[in-house]
Amino acid sequence: MTFKELGLAAPLLDALTREGYETPTPIQAQSIPAALAGRDILGTAQTGTGKTAAFSLPILQHLMPVAGSQGSRPIRALILTPTRELALQIDESLESYGHHLKVRHCVIFGGVGQKPQVDALKRGADIVTATPGRFLDLMGQGYIDLRHVTHFVLDEADRMLDMGFIHDVKKIIAKLPTKRQTLFFSATMPGEVVKLSDLLLHQPIRVSVAPVSTTAEKVTQRVYKVDQKGKRFLLRHLLEGTSQEIPSVLVFTRTKHGADKVVKDLVRWNITAQAIHGNKSQNARQLALSNFKSRITRVLVATDIAARGIDIDELTHVINFEIPNIPETYVHRIGRTGRAGNSGVAWSFVDREELPFLRDIQKLIRMDITEERNHPFPPGAVLPEGPKEEPRPPRQPRGPGKPKGLGAGTKPENQSSKKKSKKPFWNK
Repeated sequence: MTFKELGLAAPLLDALTREGYETPTPIQAQSIPAALAGRDILGTAQTGTGKTAAFSLPILQHLMPVAGSQGSRPIRALILTPTRELALQIDESLESYGHHLKVRHCVIFGGVGQKPQVDALKRGADIVTATPGRFLDLMGQGYIDLRHVTHFVLDEADRMLDMGFIHDVKKIIAKLPTKRQTLFFSATMPGEVVKLSDLLLHQPIRVSVAPVSTTAEKVTQRVYKVDQKGKRFLLRHLLEGTSQEIPSVLVFTRTKHGADKVVKDLVRWNITAQAIHGNKSQNARQLALSNFKSRITRVLVATDIAARGIDIDELTHVINFEIPNIPETYVHRIGRTGRAGNSGVAWSFVDREELPFLRDIQKLIRMDITEERNHPFPPGAVLPEGPKEEPRPPRQPRGPGKPKGLGAGTKPENQSSKKKSKKPFWNK
């Protein structure tokens, strides 16, 4: 099957050819004709299966008649997604697919100043891609009018629930016109997601290209049993021992602090690494992702939420530095590799306390993950010395008028002249 057989207009077909797309993925082949016909869609698919094109292309085609209109350009389509990275990725796809169209689009997310986003809304945007928090904030300030919306997309609905956005999403939905087309996509379908879909969709076409427990077929999975303290040494061993085979690798941790700590160790070992997580500024996150895609940075260390927007076809290796305590998250993580028909490798480090998580994952995916026993850091192994910390810079002399005890760049506002009394640890 070709994209032309799906009923797409010539400008969209030309854009797809320009991007090098020839054959639709299964979810695109099943979703696009129904979406073009105006039907609601309930789609279940693994990450990396082409969901963005499945909803973007029909929306762009539906908006072609109003794309060149003069005067005010009210919002016609709203796409809600859980993370900033994914919102930017979708907006970039709209730019690519709509290359030959005059459709206006913008992206709205938190973590940056709102003025450029407000300005874009004032100029008029046919399609808005947004994260719920900032979008609801701008709604409250009176910058957003949803009365003309004809298309609504809820993408990564399961992650939206995991991140606690459900109340914001419901507030936004309450302002949408009743008469609209809704395209609902989720990688998994837990009970709460099913309830939400029942509220939103009218006689939807159900599209499912893989069971929620299915892991990517072309991904080779291995488990390394290792003590928690030995994980960083095992990571270094795998990266340095097979440097020619792993030009870039995505490493997952459960926490933001853990991601920063892994990066710190790798950098001390002269391995280029950057972290991407919610505590990083938007500019820092985009720079880290750009450096990783261009191979300036070899290792990108990410938390699950931040990684949802990472879409790199050539990524060969994913390493679970800490395996997730939610089995479905494992499927999402290893879905970052083995994309676009390529093969991939997923390695998971598991300590004694994480064994129950491993059992839950294997139960979900209905297979035993092969254990790799041939490595130098099995549980109980004697560990080498860790990477040495860089020496602290010498204390700067005080300048004239600077309060005593303050080094260069230290803000006096956080200092106190009073000595802190030592309290028993149980009162802290």
